Amino acid sequence: MEKMLIEHGIKPTANRLLVLKALADSHRPVTMSELEDAIDTIDKSGIFRTLTLFKEHHLLHQIDDGCEGVRYELCHAHGDVDDDRHVHFHCEVCHRTFCLEELPIPTVKYPDGFQVETVNYMAKGICPECAKKSRR
Repeated sequence: MEKMLIEHGIKPTANRLLVLKALADSHRPVTMSELEDAIDTIDKSGIFRTLTLFKEHHLLHQIDDGCEGVRYELCHAHGDVDDDRHVHFHCEVCHRTFCLEELPIPTVKYPDGFQVETVNYMAKGICPECAKKSRR
């Protein structure tokens, strides 16, 4: 974990390592509230400052799921170029958001003059686990 922080130009501290571990252990994009529940030794402002630092150093994606607000996930790209863009799926039953890393965001041709900074591709519906439960 320390190596990951150092590779992104971030000084490893105990709090930063705790936040990084919580993000890595989640295996899916998480809300600030979920991070607070997972890390009871750091207050909300400390977690938020760490997330902001991670985002500035391209270690974190910030995703708007269109329902509950912002979610966070680790970025697996290296350097300043984000080549870790992928589709996300939000389940409208269990309210979890999943990374569909095998599905790259489709290429879109924008009109001349538009400079795209970020892309958020979010599909919504019912995840396989919730679909299976509803068939019972």
